[in-house]
Amino acid sequence: MNLALAILSLLSFACFMFLSLKKELHIMQLNSYRNERYWKWTKENLKKKWLPAFLLAAIGLVLAFVGFEKAGMIVWIIAFVLGCVSFLGDKPKKALVFTQRATRLFVAAIVVVLVEALLAYFLFPTPIVGLVLLLLASFAFAIQLAANTLLIPIENYINQWYINDAKKILKNFPSLKILAITGSYGKTSTKHFLTGILSEKFNVLMTPGSYNTPMGVVKTVRMMLKPTHEVFVVEMGAKQIGDIKELCDIAHPQIGIITAIGEQHLETFGSLANVQRTKYELAEALPSDGLAILNGDYDTVRNYDLKNKVATLFYTAEDNSGAYSGRNVRYSSRGMSFDLYKGEEKIVELETRLMGLHNVSNIVASCCAALQLGMKPQEIKYGVKSLEPVQHRLQVKRNQGGITIIDDAFNSNPEGAAMALDVLGKIEGKKKIIITPGMVELGDKQYEYNKIFGEQIAKVCDYVVLVGPNITKPIQDGLAAANYDQSKVYIAQNLTDGNQKMRTILEAGDVVLYENDLPDTYNE
Repeated sequence: MNLALAILSLLSFACFMFLSLKKELHIMQLNSYRNERYWKWTKENLKKKWLPAFLLAAIGLVLAFVGFEKAGMIVWIIAFVLGCVSFLGDKPKKALVFTQRATRLFVAAIVVVLVEALLAYFLFPTPIVGLVLLLLASFAFAIQLAANTLLIPIENYINQWYINDAKKILKNFPSLKILAITGSYGKTSTKHFLTGILSEKFNVLMTPGSYNTPMGVVKTVRMMLKPTHEVFVVEMGAKQIGDIKELCDIAHPQIGIITAIGEQHLETFGSLANVQRTKYELAEALPSDGLAILNGDYDTVRNYDLKNKVATLFYTAEDNSGAYSGRNVRYSSRGMSFDLYKGEEKIVELETRLMGLHNVSNIVASCCAALQLGMKPQEIKYGVKSLEPVQHRLQVKRNQGGITIIDDAFNSNPEGAAMALDVLGKIEGKKKIIITPGMVELGDKQYEYNKIFGEQIAKVCDYVVLVGPNITKPIQDGLAAANYDQSKVYIAQNLTDGNQKMRTILEAGDVVLYENDLPDTYNE
């Protein structure tokens, strides 16, 4: 009986440890395998790491230590089974991807656990071994940090080999036109729109999904670039100074688009000035005969002293001051239309199924690049008309129950959130409902911007579903400041709870805006 309980005790611990390390690996991956980011997130969420299961397992150890061995093992087993159940209940927005790097890191973390457990087994009596196992379970995040640190030299060597290989491949395509896109927001949509428009004339490759990191670009080049490709569109993401330069050193773009510079990822950048400096690393990496296409609607884009003499072209959607501008925006049930101008000359009237002024801006940026590559206005017009909404970015869907869903759930920022509310207000429908956890990664400005967001919501929405009691406190304060009817506000524990509440509210003809579900990546 004791042997069976001992085996079950080890199995329950092993299962819990496996799931715990897997979750920590997921968080490490979401933080780009950077120890400083992972540790920062861990410190902010430390209370969540120590589950009630640990206390229960500790009680089991005490019972075993004072002579109630069977009872102690049973309590231990129950504790870790409950812990496993809690992990299995997690449903993150962005799933863990077992890349080669993730697999190596996961194996390394397991090896660290096995080595420490075996050392304890051979060096200490049984009660101390149990204590060591409990400590290992309680500090899985420390094991993850240790494993990642141990692998850094190996990963750096592997990554550099892949980077060098990608550079060699790109050198073999001297006629390939490479366009890079960065910005605090709008870069992914612009990437898709530009690729769609250029595909009317060229064979185009773009970095897929969220492949906007050095290894994402490298993987795209090594696995997808073919001799038949004429244009390569590269999305470039950044969370700290130097990130864009690192990407440019790999891809060497000839044309660069900066879609926006705003207060996003301030937790890692530290200041708006650092964001501006980093985004402009793209323009400053362009060759002397290159072209920087810049969003003139942002003062943070207009007001920057370039350190090189690359040609620049400003585009606008909110005024007519750009070299190219989108004017006379009209909305309809089918989408919107607007006129593309070069200076004061109307070039073409464009129609699209897309919604929102920010999409006008993204399309104008794409048109600028397409014109530079020699496309004709009519080719561009056809390409724009064929554009599909980017998934989870102000994507309008209508279900069979007569409900209109505006899916803007991928992420959120002050500009994008305001534009999404503007679309919600203008689209035809009965009740206007929002479900959101608010905006994240805004550093010291997070409270301020989310409170303003709450005040903006109060002007548009008939019902509000907030996801997460703690993270949405600033929005709650903003709603209260606007004297919003609190009976029309529901504070959900998580996204599932919020969706269940939605089903009790919705009627045919209602319009629902999903604005940002990023916190569900980690779960509040």
